[in-house]
Amino acid sequence: MGATVFGSYDRAGLDAQYNNRAKVPTFEAHIARWVSAGEQARATLAPRLDARHGDGERETMNVYAARGATPAPVLVWIHGGYWMSLTKDYNDFVASGFVPNGVAVVNVEYRLMPDVRMDELVRQCRAAVAWALANAASFGGDPSRVWVGGHSAGGHLTAAVAATDWAAQPGAPAGARPAGGFAFSGLHDLEPIRLCYLNDTLAMDETESRRNAPVGMAPPRDGDWTLLVGGAEGPEYLRQSADLAAAWGSDDARRVRMEVVAGADHFSIVGPLADPGSATVRRMVATMAATAGR
Repeated sequence: MGATVFGSYDRAGLDAQYNNRAKVPTFEAHIARWVSAGEQARATLAPRLDARHGDGERETMNVYAARGATPAPVLVWIHGGYWMSLTKDYNDFVASGFVPNGVAVVNVEYRLMPDVRMDELVRQCRAAVAWALANAASFGGDPSRVWVGGHSAGGHLTAAVAATDWAAQPGAPAGARPAGGFAFSGLHDLEPIRLCYLNDTLAMDETESRRNAPVGMAPPRDGDWTLLVGGAEGPEYLRQSADLAAAWGSDDARRVRMEVVAGADHFSIVGPLADPGSATVRRMVATMAATAGR
């Protein structure tokens, strides 16, 4: 064992904790299913593709209008890829699960590192949610029931959105903010990311990692926030969500809870989101159907 670099881990041990593709040898099959379901969603659900939430590069989104009763809940979804890979099109499968259940979906794109810094990714995702809050009615959505969700790096960005000072957020209507959200397999403490193999590409310094880590951000003022993590994801992923739940806590206005999905790995945890009849989708839809207390 080499010198420890984070907690009880040496560099090799820390690398292993965050190398999801090595931990899940079937990852390519999972991603192939995401792509196939996304292609079907784009072909059958008539989204508005590459709508813009800003003027910058990759400030686009695929907007799936509400079907059925309106105004409907809105799910703003943020893709993963360790901030350096994948695109929104890999995650259009989420629309397959939620649009048939009467939820509008906004699937967000953002720029990737290391071409820009983490601050820019956070800024773009906050701007995309502000756009959804301001424009929900234009696609059948309810601006008081805009929810945020994301997977992996998207889970981190979901938490960063939760921690936004909405009163100071450009583009957000006065008094508007998300009703809550769902962070799947989120990365809420960025120090181990900075100290493992991922930073060979991300190139974060300590100041950047701490500034953009949700565990160090002020908790959301209110809303219903669920931190989901797979039981098979490993100790570091479990710690990531547990630490954020502990740091933010709950009070009369804000509900923050961690849920461990038994048997799920880093890729299988979001597979059920493509199925409108899955227990995961049904539970999320039931949560979104109610307006979070203000």
